[in-house]
Order: sequence, then structure tokens, then C-alpha cells
Amino acid sequence: MPRAARQPSSTGIYHVIVRGINRQIIFFEQNDYQRYMDTLYRVVAKGDAAVLGYCLMNNHVHLLIQENTMSISTIMKKIGTSYAYWYNRKYARSGHVFQDRFKSENVEEDSYLLTVIRYIHQNPVKAGIVSNAEHYTWSSCQAYYGEKEYLPDLTETSLILDLFSEDNSQAIEIFRRFMAENDEVQCLDDNDGKYLTDNEAMKIITKLMNNQPVSSLSIMPKAERDLLLQKCKEVKGLSLRQIARLTGVGYQTVNRA
Repeated sequence: MPRAARQPSSTGIYHVIVRGINRQIIFFEQNDYQRYMDTLYRVVAKGDAAVLGYCLMNNHVHLLIQENTMSISTIMKKIGTSYAYWYNRKYARSGHVFQDRFKSENVEEDSYLLTVIRYIHQNPVKAGIVSNAEHYTWSSCQAYYGEKEYLPDLTETSLILDLFSEDNSQAIEIFRRFMAENDEVQCLDDNDGKYLTDNEAMKIITKLMNNQPVSSLSIMPKAERDLLLQKCKEVKGLSLRQIARLTGVGYQTVNRA
């Protein structure tokens, strides 16, 4: 069945999530984050689009993008193709890096625009990585607080800050208070569903291994081990960390299989 066409946003603004295939890590090192940011900057630098917000987590990316002369699909294709080529060369791997189709939602109203930017910036807080959103390096929160972000002038903050006040200093202060408010609203999410319990996961892994001891996976020849790990990663609800924990195989080995 052909995929449904994306409905265009009347404002040209989209909240986008792109994630690693099989939820694999796409940013291992600082250099990986930097490369993705540099790629994002190159794609939008000519004014083809505006970056209103972003947050790079280790296995997925949130972007708040406003189209100009380039469609959101073209933007994401350019970013994804460029980063995947570089990533595969760096880590001596082949194949897809990102899940084949990014998720997006239209942002049509100012009230929801504010909800989305707060949701994006709070991702690392809710994940327990930082206690305050502005302390996370790889998000646009610092730019909204009038501080220096990794790539100066990447984030177009005026559209959102102007909703709070025409005075920039006052707008930033109000925005800070807005960010501190508790908000349990779930925007477009990267969670496809319920994860398996360890008991459920162990039964599936054992079955995939034809009832061999799961502990034997870590001492198998690489080709055989990687094939089994790939089969495990295809199981919906079976996380990479769960596979690593239950099999004794290193997390990065599971991720790269």
C-alpha cells in the first residue's frame, strides 16, 4: 500500500523526529553531534528554511523547521543523506543509519508552537541527562536564553520570543518562566509502543537462537553473532540495551551489528 502523502502545514512549520534505524545510536561522540549540526547549518544556510528549534539525543533528533523555498522532505533528505554517508565512513559500516521515513506534525497555531518548543527543550531533562534544559549542549535552549549555542545564529528565535514580548530581554525572561512550567503534554513522539519485559525478551531471543544458551551469543563467530543480533533488533519492543543486558554482548556491538 502506498504511503499517505504528508499534508502541508499552512504556516510552513513542522515538528520533525528522525531516529536511528532499530533505535540505534547515531551520536556516539561529540564529533558526531557536531557533524550533524554542521550539516543542518549547511542545508538551511541559504535561507531555504529556518531552524526554530532542535534537540539532538543520542539515538534521535527533534527539529522545529519552517519551510521557505525548500520543502521539509527535501530538507530532511539532504541532511540524512549527507550525515549517513559521513557516519558510515567513520564507523566502517554500510546500510541505513536513519529509519527510512521521518515523522512530522504540522504546527498551525502559536499556542502549539510554544508547546512544541518546550517539549523539544525538555527532552534531555525528562531523560535525566541534565537537571536544567539550558545545560544541554545539543539543543537550541541556550539560544533562546540569549546565550551562545554551538553554531551562532543557527536558531531563529525571534518568531517565538516575539510572542512573549517585543522587548527581547523581557521576552527571554518570560520564556524562561514558561520553560520552567510543568507540562505533561506529549507531542509527536519517537516511541512506537510498549517495550517487552525481560522474561518476554529472553523467550524471544532464545527462540531466535534455536534454544541455544543465550550466553553463547557472546562467544560466537562475528558473522553468526551479528546475524542473530540483527534478528533480535528487528523485534518490535526489544530495546538495544535490553539485548545487551540479557545476552552479555556489549551495547556498541549490538548497536553496530
